[in-house]
Amino acid sequence: MNRQTKRMMQRQGGDRVRAPERRPATAPVRERTSPREFLSEVRGELRKVAWPSRQEVINSTVVVLIAVIFMSLLIFGFDYLSAKFTLFLFG
Repeated sequence: MNRQTKRMMQRQGGDRVRAPERRPATAPVRERTSPREFLSEVRGELRKVAWPSRQEVINSTVVVLIAVIFMSLLIFGFDYLSAKFTLFLFG
């Protein structure tokens, strides 16, 4: 029973009547799959995957490496400049 229903019952004077208690529903019992069946299902799902070609993997790897090197140099540069600036102000 939600708040709105409780408020409506209070206004109408029906709040003295208790709603029947609900019991939690029991979870349905599921059969366990065997390891062999599980692995065959995994194999079937992996066949559906669109795997990238070798050239796509190489291109993506090069792009990621360039981005990592660039960001590392950028962070190093900001760190170096802020250290020099701090020494200039307080050193």
